[in-house]
Amino acid sequence: MKKYVFFVGVGIFIGCASSKNQIALDSSPDASDSLESESEGNVDLALEIAPDLQRDDASTENEGDAIPPTVAQVVALDTRVVFDKKTLTLSLFRKDKVLLVFEKDGFSLGAVNEVLDNLSYDPWYLYPASGLEEQYSPPEGLVFLELLDAELTNVDGKSFSLRLFYDQGFEASLLVSKDADDTVALHFVPEKLGERVAFFRLRARTNEDEAFYGLGAWHDHVNHRGKTRVMQMEIDLESETSHNDGHVRVPLLIGSSGFGMFVNSLFGMVFDCASQEKDLLEIMVGSGKHSTDGLLFYLFSEDHPLDITKHYYELTGFPKLPARWALGPWIWRDEGVDQDKVISDLMAIRDYDLATTGYWIDRPYASAVNSFDFNPSDYYDPASMIETAHDLGFKVALWHSPYVNPKEEASKPLFDYAKENGFFPPVIGVTGKWGPIVDFTNPLATKWWQSLLSRYTSIGVEGYKLDYGEEVVLGFLGARTPWLFYDGSDERTMHHLYQFWYHKVYAETLPEDGGFLLVRTGTIGDQVHAPIVWPGDLDASFDMHDAPISEDGGTNKAVGGFPASVVYGVSLGPSGFPFYGADTGGYIHAPPDKELFTRWFEQTCFSSVMQVGNGASTVPWELQGPDGYDEEMLSWYRFYSRLHLRLWPYLWTLATEIGKTGRPIQRPFGLQYPELGVHPWDQYMLGDELLVAPVMERGKRTRKVFLPEGKWVHFLNGMIFEGSGEKDVDADLGSIPVFLRQDGIVPLLRPTIDTLNPVANPEAIDSYATSAGLLYVRVFPV
Repeated sequence: MKKYVFFVGVGIFIGCASSKNQIALDSSPDASDSLESESEGNVDLALEIAPDLQRDDASTENEGDAIPPTVAQVVALDTRVVFDKKTLTLSLFRKDKVLLVFEKDGFSLGAVNEVLDNLSYDPWYLYPASGLEEQYSPPEGLVFLELLDAELTNVDGKSFSLRLFYDQGFEASLLVSKDADDTVALHFVPEKLGERVAFFRLRARTNEDEAFYGLGAWHDHVNHRGKTRVMQMEIDLESETSHNDGHVRVPLLIGSSGFGMFVNSLFGMVFDCASQEKDLLEIMVGSGKHSTDGLLFYLFSEDHPLDITKHYYELTGFPKLPARWALGPWIWRDEGVDQDKVISDLMAIRDYDLATTGYWIDRPYASAVNSFDFNPSDYYDPASMIETAHDLGFKVALWHSPYVNPKEEASKPLFDYAKENGFFPPVIGVTGKWGPIVDFTNPLATKWWQSLLSRYTSIGVEGYKLDYGEEVVLGFLGARTPWLFYDGSDERTMHHLYQFWYHKVYAETLPEDGGFLLVRTGTIGDQVHAPIVWPGDLDASFDMHDAPISEDGGTNKAVGGFPASVVYGVSLGPSGFPFYGADTGGYIHAPPDKELFTRWFEQTCFSSVMQVGNGASTVPWELQGPDGYDEEMLSWYRFYSRLHLRLWPYLWTLATEIGKTGRPIQRPFGLQYPELGVHPWDQYMLGDELLVAPVMERGKRTRKVFLPEGKWVHFLNGMIFEGSGEKDVDADLGSIPVFLRQDGIVPLLRPTIDTLNPVANPEAIDSYATSAGLLYVRVFPV
């Protein structure tokens, strides 16, 4: 017998206040250095080292004869790192539970005959997953050194140092110290013969069933077990994009057992997540001539793995929140737009009663790329156009990029000025199709660029879609593509850091209470600029990432369509980027047909940001054409776009809590429920309360959903399901399986809401800015 729950709308007035989330690192009092008693059933390693842990200080056997310590530990609240000289192992504990063990081969140096400046030392080519082993010649004399012995020094409870002795006479040091609660820093530095070290290799043993999360944005799976993950953009000639789409890579790894590892390095890096052995985690960093500076990394532990990201934020900065209205829905077209078309679209959105908060104008709208104007033949009065948008309750954003085009008449004077003043990198490795990138490490170049952007912000532009800017790469097959920037940096770090500087320039021009910054790239710490990540150009298809596709008479690998978008967004959250909005419907091979578009907007309704547009510039209300768009589909879109806006109190609450908990908005199911031991890629949690299971196969009208223990109610039809395990769920087109857990509460705006922004005619357009109104609450009581 089917059971249904009755949803009640409760009238409450609300007013959510924004808050700044820059939280200073809190160094709490030092934790006790004593070791708690070991429990039965703990692994042998813990039992073996426990008796020796009282010997943190050197003892004496005979007066004046100091005996070096054999065991040392650093305690950071409930996190402990313990070294045992007898076994040459270093272990990470959460209370009495062993999470990671670095054995004798855990800290290795990759030495070469001579470190050469013309090589990139990109470690990717040392792994079979690169597919380029046969074409690649490793650096001459490359050998990973064996650790022979270690000596404990400077043991004081808060830190300890190791002197590491390797074969061939190499030596290194490892400083282990408490950084903050549940955070331990490790600094690994080559010393004797260190000028010959080009690579660092870390190896740690984990559980054989450990799941691995984080590491940035990925298209194929949220769990990295069995994968070799490269942390930088690489060429992939088999892909339809000719590269690996590594737009956002973050060297933060989260284990389902509750450990975290953040490798604080911008050099080429690879994480091998148990592809070689079931319990082996391997990280390799190619730092070349910079290896003598050492490798700094951090170990974290928490009772729940979702709490690991908070420690990463404490080190790199908590995310700044975008504007409230930036969560969307947004509408945009790709091309063929002018002022009349923009105004026509804005009017149509309101006439068709489609809840929307923003509209961005994509390229081309200016006289040339980055001429910092509107083409007067297409936009005769842009200020009045933006004023009209504001009257209708829309915020306006523009597409932008970091180039100056020397080939276009409208941008040539800007190019000449930039060149005369040294605003381009001194050494340019690759020039894009619209000219060289601006060197934002130069403060004068930044100031000049921001003064040009003021031409837009002065007439009401409050956001940007930031495209491209990915020319700075390490190189290919180990050879460098040399770059040099104003601040002295080169491509070895700027292949990541350029994105940081690029986004910072624009973020500083946006309103103090937040704006809209849509980016396709990201790096360590970039979350402080309040970016919303979109995944770049995905396929308008149901294709999985790397699916074979026929194109131009040949076969390539697809970047991926709707499934890749879902995985991408869910993998970003634990990696430090909590805001995500894909092109609903896809971009490559657009437009999407009725089924694909419907399934996609069903899902983006239940994401942190909903933005709607595709490479064919079709919009939901234009029903003509061969794609099957009809009144039925438009009614579904009207429902889901409004539901996304109605979910704003729930989403905004999750956003503001990131500054306290670090927990993402969209969460991998296996990371939310690690105790279940299941790690699906095709369902996820939206906060604590909602389980989202989109349908991502053409023609499917049912799907299996794994539900945790307890009762769950279908968010749309009220049907009650009882866990735990897989359930068959009906999913007709226009209906997405979404479940509210028992005891869950989801606040909603009123059913008539159109926008969050001020409007000129509040009687015609229902705006939160006019009246916060009633708060509806959807509950599933016990």
